[in-house]
Amino acid sequence: MKRLMEHVLAGKLATLSQVLLLCGVWWLANGVSHRFLPAVPAGVLGMFAVFMALASGWLPLSWCRQGARWLLAEMLLFFIPATVAVVQYRELMMASGLRILLVILLSTVLVMAVTAWVVDAGYKLEVVLKRRRRLREAASHV
Repeated sequence: MKRLMEHVLAGKLATLSQVLLLCGVWWLANGVSHRFLPAVPAGVLGMFAVFMALASGWLPLSWCRQGARWLLAEMLLFFIPATVAVVQYRELMMASGLRILLVILLSTVLVMAVTAWVVDAGYKLEVVLKRRRRLREAASHV
């Protein structure tokens, strides 16, 4: 029982540290964005920085996988302020609500489609890279 609790606690601490790592990257990207590149959002810079660190091997995927999964699982919490803001502007919703709803629906479908395509492409790339690594390892053992 004690080992199970230690394992669970270690997983929670790993997730927390990874979320803090991703927040730190965003914080640094926010500073860079405000100081040097005000036209580029901090989220885009941070995402690019994490991608480059992962692609170069400088940042192992295991150092941010759990934290990223947790953030994605809890993403709904990030949309609560936007929902509250919509409720506060009732007149705007009455005047342009249908157009706004259509834009929201269309953009949601597009984001979901592009996300699915990128995840699929990333998965296929990961499979190809694992196959290459296994073939190299098998060839080096012969």
